Amino acid sequence: MQQRNWNIDSEEMMEAGVHFGHQAQKWNPKMAPYIFTERKGIHILNLTQTARFLSEACDSVSDAANEGKQFLIVGTKYQAADSIASAATRARCHYVNQKWLGGTLTNWSTIETRLLKFRDLEDKKETGRLHRLPRKEAAILERQLSQLRKYLGGIKYMTNLPDIVTIADQRKEYTAIRECITLGIPTICIVDTDCDPDLTDVPIPANDDARSSIRWILNELTLAIREGRSNRMLSEGSRV
Repeated sequence: MQQRNWNIDSEEMMEAGVHFGHQAQKWNPKMAPYIFTERKGIHILNLTQTARFLSEACDSVSDAANEGKQFLIVGTKYQAADSIASAATRARCHYVNQKWLGGTLTNWSTIETRLLKFRDLEDKKETGRLHRLPRKEAAILERQLSQLRKYLGGIKYMTNLPDIVTIADQRKEYTAIRECITLGIPTICIVDTDCDPDLTDVPIPANDDARSSIRWILNELTLAIREGRSNRMLSEGSRV
């Protein structure tokens, strides 16, 4: 994998609060290599390490995008939800930002069936067929459609298992991580000082509670994905 300079700015990370960890008493000792110091009972992350692992993650996703691989971004805590949807939309990635449904990956055939139903209901609504049904039946289907949009809207067009999964909060999305481990799907995780960096392929030591920190990390990753996609398009265009 080619190493590139992603111009990761330490001052920007500081402004985004990327360096703030959890209370020292809540730490996971496995995070010791990524911690710079402790101030007023709060661990402070080593931004040199953050920059190093974020650069590695950017290299990975850019190369994967250049190869046409597909991404899933996961983050369901309220601080992350909006940033997840925004970043995924910009980079044309799939995403889950409301609730991780157990078996989303390990029971993919069932999820595929739900997605087919989701797309069918949306088609019925858009073409007006839904409103031509008896009122009670239409109301039931409208509620089903609303639920499907909420929980599966970000993976509506996902037709296969993703090649790489990025996770914004390791502890909250533990079920998603275990499914990735079971299936051998590589993961990139934001890991705060209370996380286990051994559970992910590429840990990015960073604050996983602040909106600004999550948004900043995701922005760097999605820029790398977009660059990889652009390079793929240029390469395909040159072969025409």
